Amino acid sequence: MGSTRDRLVPPMPEGVLRGWIGPLLVAAFGAVLRFVNLGRPHAVVFDETYYAKDAFALLTFGVERKALGSVEDPVADRMLIAGDTRIWETCVPADADPCPLYVAHPPLGKWLIATGEHLFGMTPFGWRFAAATAGVLSILILARTARRMTRSTLLGCLAGLLLALDGLHLVLSRTALLDIFLMLFVLAGFACLVTDRDHTRTRLAAWYATSPLTEQGPHLGPRPWRLAAGTMLGAACAVKWSGVFFLAAFTLLTLLWDAGARRAVGLRRPYSGTLTRDLPTALTALALTPALTYLASWSGWFASAGGWGRNWAQATSQGPYYFVFDSLRSWLAYHVQVLGFHTGLTTPHNYQSEPWEWPLLLRPVAFHWQPSASGCGGGNCAQEILAVGTPVIWYGALAALIAMVAWYVATRDWRAGAVLLAYAAGWLPWFYYALADDRTMFMFYAVPMVPFMILAIVLAAGLVIGPAHAPPGRRALGAALAGTFTLLALADLWWLHPVLTAEVIPYEDWWSRMLIRGWAGPG
Repeated sequence: MGSTRDRLVPPMPEGVLRGWIGPLLVAAFGAVLRFVNLGRPHAVVFDETYYAKDAFALLTFGVERKALGSVEDPVADRMLIAGDTRIWETCVPADADPCPLYVAHPPLGKWLIATGEHLFGMTPFGWRFAAATAGVLSILILARTARRMTRSTLLGCLAGLLLALDGLHLVLSRTALLDIFLMLFVLAGFACLVTDRDHTRTRLAAWYATSPLTEQGPHLGPRPWRLAAGTMLGAACAVKWSGVFFLAAFTLLTLLWDAGARRAVGLRRPYSGTLTRDLPTALTALALTPALTYLASWSGWFASAGGWGRNWAQATSQGPYYFVFDSLRSWLAYHVQVLGFHTGLTTPHNYQSEPWEWPLLLRPVAFHWQPSASGCGGGNCAQEILAVGTPVIWYGALAALIAMVAWYVATRDWRAGAVLLAYAAGWLPWFYYALADDRTMFMFYAVPMVPFMILAIVLAAGLVIGPAHAPPGRRALGAALAGTFTLLALADLWWLHPVLTAEVIPYEDWWSRMLIRGWAGPG
């Protein structure tokens, strides 16, 4: 049994406490980068003009609601910065139109932003608090997931550290946008499936040792980690619809892992066993559970009379059965409207970019730009939040992803395949929208790909360092190379930090950090 189990489920590193202390320390380092001066700039940054207001409306009314004449009204922005929430009082409801606001994204991410506003008030720190928390949690989750995938606490900590050092992740962790929550739930779903893979294989190894071999193998019993994955991926869809790409990819991935486990113990019909034994529970975990999670995120809309397209008066006019039927009909009609918005979004934007430009960091988005004649010790000054990745990490990830392709072709290693599939799920669907619909897109849409880019780097680092039985000289050289890469990433983030976090710096210093011409949109 020992050899079969070790082959199916390699032992984890010894020292449970050490396996937590290292990732927690890395997450604490990431928290310092994300929470220090989180309220800077004291301004509404980029799409915070939508989400900070929508979140407070959810907190107050249960649904998004109009503020002043337009959600983008600069007067409303100034009132928001001053802590004046009367911007919603200017909307006087009519009997049949209680000031509903049409919004293009599901509500969960805005509810999370609202938790910070509830705890810390309508201030920049308040509406950014949840994003910073999500960023820190994602660092911890990635460190623990990489540790499980590599069976190395050191490589796990390296993964968490590199995520803490990525500029795009840092900016979105310090801004009240939705994408950091999408990334968190996608990563958490993946982490749950990796854990489920280990637990399932442990159960299969125990069955193999104690039961007669059959063609298809056993039912593998309850799978709480896969249910948790379904909940997380449903939550990702409840933040942004692009979460569905990961849901589909990860459903395929976990079924392939199941078939691979059955084949590894010598079952003659592993794929048939997966279809009859594993697929039914997978549909519950990764179809029904995400759907229920997504539906639950709309509870405020269902419970309120003031949501866009809610049709409350009609829904409540003919009893509880009609209420359910008409509410769902109105909800589905709303989703058809949203789908039309997303597929028809072609309005030009100064910072839009195409998906093939994202890995090269050719056109990031300036979330905030403020030239100034003072504030930096003399001369012209500049203040910017540039949503751009750390170049050392992003260009290193390109090389690592190419290495993953070669490694997977040569060995069919499940880790390389998982990273490549997850990266593709976050990137390739946007090519369709770019080519077929000419949709307006931005580079920060790539942030759900970042954890998987870093996993590719870490897996490549593991190959360079070599296994525990490799010659000491090779391991020392590999460790030196991995350490050098990490130091370069740290130095790169340090250099870019002022233009990622809205420090006021001399204009010449700002210009020197514009490494690619496409970065310098405002200049």
